[in-house]
This record gives sequence, C-alpha cells and structure tokens, in this order.
Amino acid sequence: MVAETMMAVRTYGPKDYRVEEVPVPSPGPGELLIEVGATGICASDMKCWLGGPLFWGQDGKSGYVEPPCIAGHEYAGRVVALGEGAAERHGVQIGDRVVAEQIVPCEECRFCRNGQYWMCQVHQIFGFKRDLNGGMAKYNLFPAKARVHKVPDSLSDGEAAYIEPMACAWHAVDRGEIKPGDTVVICGVGNIGLCMLQIAKLRQPGQLIALDTKPYRLDLARSFGADLAIDVTKEDAVQQVRDLTDGYGCDVYIEASGNPAGVNQGLQMIRKLGTFVEFSVFNEAATVNWTIIGDTKELNIHGSHLGPYCYPPTIQALADGSVDVSRLLADAYPISRFEEAMQASLSGDVLKNLIVPE
Repeated sequence: MVAETMMAVRTYGPKDYRVEEVPVPSPGPGELLIEVGATGICASDMKCWLGGPLFWGQDGKSGYVEPPCIAGHEYAGRVVALGEGAAERHGVQIGDRVVAEQIVPCEECRFCRNGQYWMCQVHQIFGFKRDLNGGMAKYNLFPAKARVHKVPDSLSDGEAAYIEPMACAWHAVDRGEIKPGDTVVICGVGNIGLCMLQIAKLRQPGQLIALDTKPYRLDLARSFGADLAIDVTKEDAVQQVRDLTDGYGCDVYIEASGNPAGVNQGLQMIRKLGTFVEFSVFNEAATVNWTIIGDTKELNIHGSHLGPYCYPPTIQALADGSVDVSRLLADAYPISRFEEAMQASLSGDVLKNLIVPE
C-alpha cells in the first residue's frame, strides 16, 4: 500500500535544503511510480549545495536549478504503481527493479531526432527541476519519456545507486578511445574516477596511472589495478609520466578531479596527438593556453556528458563482477539526517554516502 505523503529532501537554494513532508505523486499515462532503494550523494550535488554558478548562476538565481525540487539523481528502486500504458511502454511490471537514465529527453529536438538524446536541448535531469524530482524521497515518479532499464536483484541498493555514475564513467572512457597498450591517466580518483579506472582496465592499456591528492583514494586505485598512483601534492606527476613514456607523455588523459589545475596538468602531461577527455563539473573557470591544444600538440579534446547507451553494459558489468563498487560505499543516512550526510561527503574523507528513505 503506497502512502499519501512522504519525507523528502527539497532544494530551495545554496545551503538551503529542507527535509519536508510532501505528497506522493500518482503516475499518469506512461509513467512509473517507484519505491526508492537508496540515493547517492554526487559531487554535483555537493557543488549545487555549495552554490556553484552552473547550478545557480553568477547571481545565485539564474542557473540550471529550478527550486523547490527534490534532490538526487543516483538511485534505483522497485515499481509500485503503473500509469496507463506504462507496462507496455517500458517493458516492466509491478515489483520489477528499475533505474532511469539521469536525463529525460524531449524526443523532439534536433539532438533527440539524431539519436543524441543525452544532449537534448530541453535537458531535463532528475533532481534539479521542480517538475522532475529526484530520488531523495521514499517514492519517485519516472515520466513517460524516461529511459528505463531493469536492475538485477543480485545488486544491493547501494550498488544499484552506482549505476548512474558508473554509466557516466563508462561513457567518459569510451570517449578516450583507448587502444591496447596505451598509457592512460585518470586524473582524480574519487567515486567516478575509480569507476573510470576499472573500466579503462578492461580496455587493456599498457600503463594505467591514477592521480589524486588523498592517499586512501590512491590506495584504492592500486587495488583496482592502477600500475602507478601519484599524489600530485608530493610528486612531479608530469615528469613521472614523461619518464615512463620515453619523454612523449600519456596517450589518453581523462580529467575527473573537479579542480581546474587538473586541466593544465593534463595539457603538460599528454603527448602530441593525444586524446584529452574533460569530464569534471567545475565551480570556477579553467584558464589554459590553447596554443598547446592546437599548434603545439594538435590534441583531440573530447567532452563527456552523462552515460548515453552505457546503462546496459554498466548493469551487466556490475552484475558479473567485472567492476566493483562495494568498496566505494561509505555510510547510509536516513533522509532526516541529510545535513549530516552532506557534511560528511564534503569532508572528502569518504567516497559514496547514501540517503535512504524513512
């Protein structure tokens, strides 16, 4: 029996997230109501909470976020109610475990018509818009246009919440176009960087190198197969990578640190004709010398956004153990302790904290 109201974490402004009682939505035509298992706190959630200009604009009001809205975009759950035609549209039944891709495409713009739905011009993403609420609640509504995938019961709620960030990592690695034998550098081995590292390992690189500032993350990177893990605050990472590559530099550099310094570092570290993948969401601008990109090295610069077409391989890899996120999971906090969970995440001392319904 679905309740009439639920507790939810609602976003009103920077550092203004409130735990409130709200109505449980009812599914309309083509829509699914799910009971949420767990929701991960993402780096973008932290940047939004801190007031990042991408989310709130330079004036704190005109950014991407449309408050009030229920936060959270890393989650999965079970179908508890079906709108008219939803079972046929999504291929699911009540009781099925499901995840929706982070973006709900309009299916009408130029990008959607060309199959590039992840760059939809309308760009509705769970957890940031008042009419597309996220998973930090007991129940969540998947719209008719949501891209829904089934989730195996073998995954824990925490592992299922990792499907979205792992899919994003999968896309970023795909954008790197890694070839067997390449020297690959992952800059920033937090939650998604450690996912990237595991996926990159599957591509049989010659050398896989992790960069970070936190020893515990570098230790995890080694345990996941990094050939070298460098603390950039204590060592000359650029020189080390050059020394390992006969002075050329790495073939592929994937920037996932969230720090603008990681961009300039990568431009110095990468070889001529190398591939640079930019993944991070920055709270401040990164200023670089574009001559390095053009005249000096003729680099391939690839952006990476969301996880298009990457949910099926991600779910399979998590289910068969090709990738492992169990060691990345930290603590699970009930919705009423959201503030505590956010502060713990902002400390940088843990990887993935979860919010669970109550």
